[in-house]
Amino acid sequence: MNLRYKSLFFDLDDTLWDTVHNNRECLEEIFTEYRFDRHYDSFETFYDTYMPYNLSLWKQYRNHEIDRRTLILDRLLYVLRPMGIDDAEYALKINSDYMRRTTQKDKLLPGAIELLEYLKPCYRMFILSNGFREIQSLKMRKAGLASYFEKVILSEDAKIQKPQKAIFDFALRSTNSRRNESLMIGDSWEADMEGAYHAGIDQLWFNPERLPVKGHFVPTFQVHALAEIQAVL
Repeated sequence: MNLRYKSLFFDLDDTLWDTVHNNRECLEEIFTEYRFDRHYDSFETFYDTYMPYNLSLWKQYRNHEIDRRTLILDRLLYVLRPMGIDDAEYALKINSDYMRRTTQKDKLLPGAIELLEYLKPCYRMFILSNGFREIQSLKMRKAGLASYFEKVILSEDAKIQKPQKAIFDFALRSTNSRRNESLMIGDSWEADMEGAYHAGIDQLWFNPERLPVKGHFVPTFQVHALAEIQAVL
């Protein structure tokens, strides 16, 4: 065990919880049940329309360029308008249904539970996420993650999103953790790695796609599979 650290801050989505698989499953259910095939010739066409726009909205949300309601509305209206539907209430209804479905999905990334079992005896562990309050805890419980973490710190509680330094400062204060004894573990270069770096917190980049380093610094650690973290910690 690397006793240099006492507090481990984990991102949730795409780091432990298999966001790509789980969300895709939910979107396919929505596509079928709401008969989006009336306009889109296949689920793949719908998905390839929705997902890039959704990701761009999340980036704007992280950068405080849009608020939560705009993110939720715009991502659905973007795919509804080509169907002749421009109804905010209908979009919100679909969004509520979609988010409810995500709380029932439990697929984790390979090695997630094994890693947490290995770490739990020796570290304090927390979730640090930009996800929505009413969703993240339910997802964690359904997927069997909740018992491994002392606390879930969300951007909605801090009133600021990763990668802003203030949310990392908030996380340290709210968990009584020391900056030099903490490690941020996440998949997002911008939100997790750059955010932690500028907050003076060491970083462990979970990089399964083996993407090149995007910034002006090298993360403290880099792994391509969750199982590799045991060799680091």
